[in-house]
Amino acid sequence: MNSLITIWAKARGNLVALVLWGLAAALILYSYVTGGYFIAVLHFAFIYTVLVTGLNIFMGFTGQVSFGHNAFAAIGGYTSAVLTATYGWEPLSAGLVGLAGALICALVIGYPVLRLRGHYLAMATLAIGLIVYEVAVQWDSVTKGYMGIAGIPPLGIGAYTVTSDRGILVFLLIVAALALLSAAGIRRSRLGRAFVAAAGSEDAARALGIDVARYKLIAFMISAAYAAIAGSLFVHAVGFVSPEVFGLPMVVLSFTMLYVGGIGTIAGPALGAIIISALPESFRTFKDYQDLAYGAALIAILIYAPRGLASLPELWARWRGRKA
Repeated sequence: MNSLITIWAKARGNLVALVLWGLAAALILYSYVTGGYFIAVLHFAFIYTVLVTGLNIFMGFTGQVSFGHNAFAAIGGYTSAVLTATYGWEPLSAGLVGLAGALICALVIGYPVLRLRGHYLAMATLAIGLIVYEVAVQWDSVTKGYMGIAGIPPLGIGAYTVTSDRGILVFLLIVAALALLSAAGIRRSRLGRAFVAAAGSEDAARALGIDVARYKLIAFMISAAYAAIAGSLFVHAVGFVSPEVFGLPMVVLSFTMLYVGGIGTIAGPALGAIIISALPESFRTFKDYQDLAYGAALIAILIYAPRGLASLPELWARWRGRKA
């Protein structure tokens, strides 16, 4: 609740923040009322909001680098898909098993890997993602390889299932909002302040008595949990999973969403996920030049808002300060 009040307090005093939140609300309302293809785009955006929020905790708050969070999304997604489609488990219990599996893997992998820094850490995490992808391809008896797993049941508990597009939209919106609010709560807590201290200077943080290695591992595990939840949501929302879902395009897309939205901010993951998901649809009228227009728009955003779209209210406040 305090996180929600803080976000609202920051937004209401800034016209640009109000415009951004208003546009997001209008887009969601329009999609809910009209339905159609765009509602599927928002499903995708809200699932990525959860994934990118977790990545933001590890990269934005703690100042680390990871190219391997698609691995934890794959663990959560495949565990949920296999247990529900093959063994008839409930989606919730299967998702919890996937979440536990991702946390255990993050603990086992993170303990040695997080001793690395910078490019070496980036390469090690990239290798984790590639290994899990290859396991998903080769473990044909469980994952069905490139054929994928179909017939995954929809989200729900017991006899109650969410099957309509609008119902899934509302459910995913609630989960994405909870992900953002929990990240805001983490950022405001003692844990979040330790993350930020480690991101500023690990040596200075150690001098203040912060166990940097332990807090980096905690951040890694928390972000892995978000990724596992996103992976589980994806398979149940789509009803199908194959290795390509969790391949390198997921890594590129999540990084683009994080930086375009605003790394280290609370609202950035949501803004980035919605904008990056909606932009290709907005440029369909350009036909053959769609990719060109999409790339130009991304470059323009990064040039004029290098700290992401979430920094626009701050830029607006500075501009008004200079004009006054």
